Amino acid sequence: MLVIGAASQIGYHLLPRLVDDTWDVVAVSRAPAPADPRGATWRRLDLSDREALASTKMRLGGVISLAPIRILPALVDSLADLGVTRIIAFSSTSRYTKATSADPKERDLAATLGRSEEALAEVSNRRGIAWSVFRPTLVYSPGLDRNVSEIARFIQRLGFFPIVGDGRGKRQPVHAADLATACVAAIKESRTHNHSYNLSGGETITYREMVQRIFRGLGRRPRIVRVPPGLFKVAVSAARVLPRFRELSGELVTRMNTDMCFDHGEASRDFGYCPRKFDFRLDGEFASAGVPRSGFAR
Repeated sequence: MLVIGAASQIGYHLLPRLVDDTWDVVAVSRAPAPADPRGATWRRLDLSDREALASTKMRLGGVISLAPIRILPALVDSLADLGVTRIIAFSSTSRYTKATSADPKERDLAATLGRSEEALAEVSNRRGIAWSVFRPTLVYSPGLDRNVSEIARFIQRLGFFPIVGDGRGKRQPVHAADLATACVAAIKESRTHNHSYNLSGGETITYREMVQRIFRGLGRRPRIVRVPPGLFKVAVSAARVLPRFRELSGELVTRMNTDMCFDHGEASRDFGYCPRKFDFRLDGEFASAGVPRSGFAR
C-alpha cells in the first residue's frame, strides 16, 4: 500500500492501522523520514517526476492519498503502470462551503476541489482503477492539526478566545484517527468503488461550544470575548503577515455564525463509518509538550 502525504495528521494515525491490518506500507515524502516511521517504509520521492516514480519499479496494489487532491489526477497513469488498481483520495467539504465565499481565493479553492475530483474519476475510470473520494469536515487531532489546535495555542498564550456574535454556526469536527479507520475499512469494500463520501464528525455542535470544549480540554475555564466584526477582520489581516497565518480569510467572521454540516449516512451504510463525538484532550506525549506544531517532529 502506497500512502502519499503520510506525514500529515491523518497519516500519523493511518500508518500503524494499515500495518496492523497486515499491509506492507510504503510512505512517500519529499522530506526525510520522520523520527517515528509509524511502521512504514519511507521513500523520499518527488511524485511529479514520472521517470523517478517509474524507476522505483514498485509493484503496488493500492494508494491512499492524503495530499491535496489537485496533484493526483496527473499521477494516475504512472500509478496504473506500477500496478495500482485502487485509490482512496481526500478532498474536502470546502468544495461546497467555500463555493459562494466573498473571498475569491476560497471560491477558487472550491472550484479546484470540484475539478480535481472530476478529473480523478475520469482518468481512474479510463485506467480501470477503482476510486473513492473522502470529503471530511473540520479535521482535528490534538497537537497535530492546524485548525482546532491553532485555537488551543491561542488560548494557551492569551487565556481567552475572540468570537464574533454568538458563534452559533454549527460544526461537525472529525478526528483524524476516525478518518484513518475509514480508509482501512473502505480500501477492501467494493461498495465504495467509484463513489464519493462526505465524512463528518460524530456530533453537531456550535462554534462557541467547540471553543468551550477546547478550553475544558486544556483544563481551563472558558473565557470567550465577543468582538465586533470590523475589529476581527482587522486582526485577521494583521495576522496574515505571519507565514503560518497567511491562509486566514476575513470570511472567518461570517463562518463563525454559519452552519457547515454534512450527512455521513452513506459512509456508515457502505463501510461502517462511526466517528466519535468532539473531544479535545491532550494525552501522552502531547500533554507533556503542550500543543506542538503539526507534523511528526516533536
